[in-house]
Amino acid sequence: MELNIGVLSYITGALAFLFLTFSLLTGWQGRFQGVLLASASLVSAIWAGVTAYALFTGKFIPAWINALEILRNIAWITFFAGMFGISKNALIRSSRKFQFILFSLLGFCVAVLAVSIFIHSGNRELPRQIYFLTDIASRVVMAVAGMVLVEQVFRNTPVEQRWGVKFLCLGVGAIFAYDFFLYADAMLFWHIDANLWAARGVSNALMVPLIFVSAARNPQWSFDVHVSRRIVFHSAALLGAGVFLLVMAAAGYYIRVFGGNWGSVLQTAFLFGALVLLLLMFFSGSARARLKVFLSKHFFSYKYDYREEWLRFTQALSVGEAGARICESALKAIAGLVESPAGALWMRKDAGNYVRYAHWNLPVAEGVESDNSSLCAFLEKQQWVINLEEYKNTPEMYHDLTIPDWLLAVPRSWLIVPLILHERLLGFVLLTHSRSQVGFNWEVSDLLKTAGRQAASNLAQMQATEALVVARQFESFNRMSAFVVHDLKNLIAQLSLMVANAEKHWNNPEFKDDMLSTVDNSVEKMNKLLAQLRSGKTEVTGRIQLDLAKLLEKVVQEKAIYKPLPVIEQTEPGLFVLADRERLLRVIGHIVQNASEATQYDGWVKIRLAQQDGCAMIAVQDNGKGMDEQFLRERLFRPFDTTKGSGMGIGAHECQEYIRELGGRIEVSSILEQGTLFQIILPLNTKSENDIASLQGEGV
Repeated sequence: MELNIGVLSYITGALAFLFLTFSLLTGWQGRFQGVLLASASLVSAIWAGVTAYALFTGKFIPAWINALEILRNIAWITFFAGMFGISKNALIRSSRKFQFILFSLLGFCVAVLAVSIFIHSGNRELPRQIYFLTDIASRVVMAVAGMVLVEQVFRNTPVEQRWGVKFLCLGVGAIFAYDFFLYADAMLFWHIDANLWAARGVSNALMVPLIFVSAARNPQWSFDVHVSRRIVFHSAALLGAGVFLLVMAAAGYYIRVFGGNWGSVLQTAFLFGALVLLLLMFFSGSARARLKVFLSKHFFSYKYDYREEWLRFTQALSVGEAGARICESALKAIAGLVESPAGALWMRKDAGNYVRYAHWNLPVAEGVESDNSSLCAFLEKQQWVINLEEYKNTPEMYHDLTIPDWLLAVPRSWLIVPLILHERLLGFVLLTHSRSQVGFNWEVSDLLKTAGRQAASNLAQMQATEALVVARQFESFNRMSAFVVHDLKNLIAQLSLMVANAEKHWNNPEFKDDMLSTVDNSVEKMNKLLAQLRSGKTEVTGRIQLDLAKLLEKVVQEKAIYKPLPVIEQTEPGLFVLADRERLLRVIGHIVQNASEATQYDGWVKIRLAQQDGCAMIAVQDNGKGMDEQFLRERLFRPFDTTKGSGMGIGAHECQEYIRELGGRIEVSSILEQGTLFQIILPLNTKSENDIASLQGEGV
């Protein structure tokens, strides 16, 4: 009997797992998953204890030691398989394929146990080397399977619940990883490393605190786990890597044993080449695509995980910018559904032809297709995804369809996907062959048609946005033109009235002075309007501090040619506002002019200026025709609505908009055949001279 480091290592492991088992049993809350965890811990403790005893006494019985080790692995695999059984996810609990995989894994472990007992029970009918290789290889596969199952539990647990299982997965995963390293090393060198074997006990003991923390965090063992295709793909890659390494190690061993003096050199060269080949497989897009097709075909009832595909498709659609970038994003999104590496997109133009809007890895295919062509008519009517290979081999399947030669001449052309919006053909997409041999069937066709409709909606929105931008530009220009024409109309009316009074008052020197002043003022205004038309922009000048009393005097002076003559009945000096002089002068002048035009010659138009509730109030009142309540409510400020035969209906609207821009308001009251009262209420200017200069510099 000898107390060596190996004995201490496995005694430490046994005591650690006994402590974990005791803690789990004392804290058990009646859940079956707790029983499985305690059982796995107990079997691990027994395995470590028996191994320590065998090392200490020298009575090493391989059959018992190996059987207990495999039972330990079975216990941990059963526990993690049970994690899926307690899931709230009904899809997992009802998935026969998933249950079949778990039971197959457990069956494999039981078979390994039987083989191990058979090998180490003294039967020598086959060479010892075959027994050893079979036993060690099965241990490696079991370790890989354990790591895969641990990965499944962790990666399929919702992110918000991973805090409860991450230490458990780390601890048990490390145990399986250590076994993988131990037995992979044994396969390569045909013996188990004594140091690695001795350190396994204490290495397992170090993982017990991690398992204990997760057990304390999950006394009820109730959480949700779900399986996605992405995780299956990653796990399949891991399993494939494990199988690949096993095969390569076995082949390397064969070369070393039977290769004579060159065996070691050949083994090294062979394993290096195998490693390079493995890396090439993982970095090859076509290899990964073929693996994905294989998994979809054999492990799922549908080829696609539609939730995953649609999330990726929507994300791909949303990355594009305006214009052609959106078209390119739509093209790439559709191509990604079938692993297509290239394609082009055509959309309908205003002339009715379909022209290429975007291309990706496909510099050719510049053709233009008419909207009444056989291809476009077929796509719009049938709304099919056209398989060009199928079309070439069995054209009768597509009735009288004729595909243009320029489209068929595109290298590796494969599918034509219609972009349907409101049962009309908005465009179509040409895709080239995928990286892998993706089979074309009803599921692929339906997915592409649905994606085409979604892409068509995004593209139509892009077209609508572009059209809206153009329409707004025209609207802005038309709005500016309408105001310019309105001002010209007022100037013409003013000059016409002056000409009409010229014969009657020609000998009056004051009339001549007024006429010259009016003509000069009209010429100045018309030059400004002409400048606006040339630039395509409305006149924008800086706001300045205006004395309202002086501004009203200017208004009365300009409107003196109208009858009845507007008069300032009351004014309050010292009232200032911040505004554009010409625009405010035009607004007040428009209201005064309308009052004069709506009043008989023997009537009156009175203007008052006063301070009211901290604001300046300009009142324009007349005793003219007046307006009814419905007209005031529904038509007065509506643009292009007028009761004047020669009017345009935008003057009152312009007045209201500018007063609102200044932070004020217009209040109107009127009675039919009695008159109207307009009240313009503006905020008084309380800014300093520096603030005013700043506003002028900013062009406010």
